Amino acid sequence: MPEKRMAELIDIINRTSYEYYVLDMPTITDQEYDDYYMELLRLEEKYPELKRVDSPTNRVGGDALTKFEKVIHQTPMLSFDDIFNEDEIRAFDERIRKSINNPEYTLEPKMDGLSGSLIYEKGVLVRAATRGDGVTGEDITINVKTIRTVPLRLTREIDIEVRGEIYMSYDSFNKANKEREKNNQPLFANPRNAAAGSVRQLDSKITAKRNLDFMAYFIPNPEDYGIKYQSDSLEFLHELGFKTNYNLNKVASSVEEINAYIADLGEKRESLPFAIDGVVLKVNSLADEAKLGFTSRVPRWGIAYKFPAVEVLTTLHEIKCTVGRTGKITPNAIFSPVHVDGSLVAKATLHNEDYIKDKDIRVGDVIVIRKAGDVIPEVKEVKFERRSEDVLPYIMITKCPICGTELIKKDAHHFCPNEVCPAREAEKLIHFASRDAMNIDGFGDAICEDFYNMGYLNDVTDFYHLKEHKEELMTLEGFGEKSINNLLESIENSKHNSLERLLFGLGIRHVGAKKAKLLAKRYKDLDTLAKASFEDLADIADIGDIIALSIVDFFNKEENKIIIEKLREYGLNFAYINDDYHEIEDFVGKTFVLTGALETITRDEAGLLIENAGGKVSSSVSAKTYAVIVGDSPGSKYTKALSLNIPIWSEKDFLEKINK
Repeated sequence: MPEKRMAELIDIINRTSYEYYVLDMPTITDQEYDDYYMELLRLEEKYPELKRVDSPTNRVGGDALTKFEKVIHQTPMLSFDDIFNEDEIRAFDERIRKSINNPEYTLEPKMDGLSGSLIYEKGVLVRAATRGDGVTGEDITINVKTIRTVPLRLTREIDIEVRGEIYMSYDSFNKANKEREKNNQPLFANPRNAAAGSVRQLDSKITAKRNLDFMAYFIPNPEDYGIKYQSDSLEFLHELGFKTNYNLNKVASSVEEINAYIADLGEKRESLPFAIDGVVLKVNSLADEAKLGFTSRVPRWGIAYKFPAVEVLTTLHEIKCTVGRTGKITPNAIFSPVHVDGSLVAKATLHNEDYIKDKDIRVGDVIVIRKAGDVIPEVKEVKFERRSEDVLPYIMITKCPICGTELIKKDAHHFCPNEVCPAREAEKLIHFASRDAMNIDGFGDAICEDFYNMGYLNDVTDFYHLKEHKEELMTLEGFGEKSINNLLESIENSKHNSLERLLFGLGIRHVGAKKAKLLAKRYKDLDTLAKASFEDLADIADIGDIIALSIVDFFNKEENKIIIEKLREYGLNFAYINDDYHEIEDFVGKTFVLTGALETITRDEAGLLIENAGGKVSSSVSAKTYAVIVGDSPGSKYTKALSLNIPIWSEKDFLEKINK
């Protein structure tokens, strides 16, 4: 009987498709599959009245639609709030613990596709819809039937709604773009856009060619099936015949376990066959979910942690030029704030006029922001296809934005030649007080600028004259006796810094913190360095002619000689005092990372102790890291160390070892 044979063929093809596409465990050859498929196709052509709705032949696509019909979701498809860092994870956990004792969380990869809802009646797929606005979506049933990882018939004859992510694997994405390139069509920007465009094709035959996938992750009414935990619902979905991320999911009961999972998944991210952009955290107990409920907009029982974006789009609103302490003019991009690699940024350097011209950056452009070396935000490129016709090329300023002096150009950079330009003077003060220079605690950019504008700081020597104005300073808004005393104490402490800090703070062109340390260790005191000849300096490894000339020029200028003599009169140390170098076995040749706030010493001081013990300090955790020294509120470095099984030292552990 044809009906019986068609049923047998459908069962065979659906089962073997599940084994091939979902379990990745084929049990028959491609030739056998094709034979079964062609036999079913011939029978359906001969007996069209017997063709079933769950027939695998429906996956090739059917008649083209003229439009997508609207669908009302019986249960709203709400999205989760996004969080971006460990502090927000901890805050979420603390909020949950106010209502729930000892909560558990399911942790799942956040697929980078688009949400879909599937409705089954007696185990047969009858409708598929997009999320839309969460209340109303679009009927995409005819297209979803072409997705091989969507079961047309479940393993149980039940009525159920299943939600999940429609996505395109990297392999399918690359194949689709190769085909488009061959046909001179615009390439897809990324797998998510490709999936979204493919599932909304009016011609389902086009969708069928795109090889989309579906990952199930949620049942709106799990209690109807005797399910008590989210983790059990994922197992239930797998049993029904759905593809799930069961091998990547985990249950966690602490913030530390959550952070370790995020770090581990972040490491695996590039090796996965599909795109993910974060981790979804859900309270595991469905009874606890019901207790927590919803806001008007989002579930209270779940949150979506977004991986730090490597590159993000934003709109350029302004190009603003700033003046550095050497007079160098730096154009800066001012744009709509965006999260890049875990931090919120709204500004990035554009370096110089040539950089802007080479990239053809214009105000009003949509630009791509990324972090260079994972630290400094930069404008990678312009999205020219999104440029408006009315944006104009950028014209570099010709006068200093602070003092109005005509700018001069040296090589690729513009400079304000005015030696007493207010911006240059304020930047010199900020640099002198900075952490890597004299480390005068409390003097940030704003206070330095305010004290400069009020006339209390005109050059770097005036820091050491501020105690003469103590009574006046205490009358300033926002300052009191305690805060002024703290500033004056910090200034007094800075007098005892080692020579390299003073050298760096003086702002000798081309002499950074490392070069200052090198010079201080070699010459031991400032006066000896000031008398060094160009030839002697140029012969030093890592110094060379340009830096040597800059040092000689600095000490030959009369205004700098006056500043140095004033600093001497104020009692500043001019000698290198960190030559007490004691190698310690636990530190020699090993790399350490510091994270979090230390209680008894600063991280800079800890770094210096490590270097003096023969170790190295790195700003990032890697497999080469020997140990991570953790203070209060450690960041992502702590999480990564856990994932790499790198030893964690407390401040107490560190001090015990260093005090050897």
